Amino acid sequence: MTSLAAVRRTISAFALAALAGTALAAPASAQEELLPVSVVGPDSVNLSLQPDSGEPGEPGEPQIELGLRAPGEPVPDENGVIYPIHQGDYTVTVDASSLAGVAAVDFSRLGGWRGCSVDGLVATCSDYEIYAGQDYNDLGGIRLDVTDESAAGDFGSISVTAAGEGLAFTGHTVDVLVGGPELRMKQLAEPEGFQAGDTFQAPLSFRNQGGLGGKGVVLRISGTRGLSFPGTFGNCWYDPRDPDDLRGWSTALCVFDSEFAAGAVYGLSAPFPIGTAGFALYDSMSYSFSAVPADRVADLLAEGDYQPGAGPELGLVRLPDADPAGYTQYAEMDFPTTNTFDLDLTGERLRARKGQTVSVDVGFANHGPAWLALLRSGGEPISFWVDLPPGTTTTTAPEACRPADWEGAEGDYLCNIDTPILEDASRTFTFGLRVDEVIKNATGRAFFAYTMPNEGNPANDAGEIVLNPRGWH
Repeated sequence: MTSLAAVRRTISAFALAALAGTALAAPASAQEELLPVSVVGPDSVNLSLQPDSGEPGEPGEPQIELGLRAPGEPVPDENGVIYPIHQGDYTVTVDASSLAGVAAVDFSRLGGWRGCSVDGLVATCSDYEIYAGQDYNDLGGIRLDVTDESAAGDFGSISVTAAGEGLAFTGHTVDVLVGGPELRMKQLAEPEGFQAGDTFQAPLSFRNQGGLGGKGVVLRISGTRGLSFPGTFGNCWYDPRDPDDLRGWSTALCVFDSEFAAGAVYGLSAPFPIGTAGFALYDSMSYSFSAVPADRVADLLAEGDYQPGAGPELGLVRLPDADPAGYTQYAEMDFPTTNTFDLDLTGERLRARKGQTVSVDVGFANHGPAWLALLRSGGEPISFWVDLPPGTTTTTAPEACRPADWEGAEGDYLCNIDTPILEDASRTFTFGLRVDEVIKNATGRAFFAYTMPNEGNPANDAGEIVLNPRGWH
């Protein structure tokens, strides 16, 4: 059995090796004349002993994509043609010799249509043109798979070097670790009877399905506008949502300088409280635990405007073994699910003479209490129909409304309302109508074609537009 100390040494070596690169130096006298080109690709690959189907790296898909980066960016000429900035033979050598007995290596995707010559675990690829930037300098991919000989903790690297006349290449190294830590998150469900305004005491936990343990864990938890983090902890940092970004997220990062073992389950020493606003409805929460050494935490905090929390520190505690089926790579949930909104469409009643042009207002409002965000659809608008009174011709229509001149249309105009729709939103859609014929009680209407889920008051989902109503004097 591998000791934790040995595991830490292995992971430390892996992290340090990932920083290494290989350069082919050009003669000093010719340095200024050579075109600098870098080999680019991932720094490291954690090769799972239990690959998940349907994820990047699934059978047949390369985990390593390589390319070249040259100075500048590709710019088309006046005819839209992009020309290379270098023409001349060069070779790229991909040496995976150190992966013998560690993993199976598939070079079949390297070199594109040209392919590469392969000798054991070394591939040599030849090409002629190099373009500015990176987009047009694809070298192809490498597929890695565990074998019957692979074991947790096995380690190797792939060294990529290149050479060509007039070129100064900087090589690249991809470090490969077998069975490193792989943290999967507990799937959560909305508590029974949960209502908007309640606080969800989230039992966050993870299972390490990797073949190695480690030290250092970071919890990242994020929530949309209707969610908040009412409690703060001494080992957590908080980055609030920009209030002007209705689709933005608030995020908390919690750091644990704790050891974790392979195959074990760990949870927080106390539930993580997630507050819900009175307007919350299908707001999104996601969380993830990641194996992150302490010396990388500062880089994560630099990615946002994080402020330190106060109060007691959260800890990690080992939990009893759990069914792996209850843990997932991406843990998220949408809640609360039982809140309602009240969408309201109103029309207008007007008198008008023949030949007169009048403005008719169709009103829209949300009386809440919930907002309508449609977060999962990425801001997809909702729509309503407008049937105009008979005997009229439209002279102007709102920008958000288009004539419904197709077969199967349910009204004269289809109008869109962008989401999110706030819990107190209101809007007016104004039509210009010319009265061609005076018809008593000429009636049109604005209406939703169907009752939306979570609509709390369907009775006001339509409003009448009436010209020259009977009984008006």
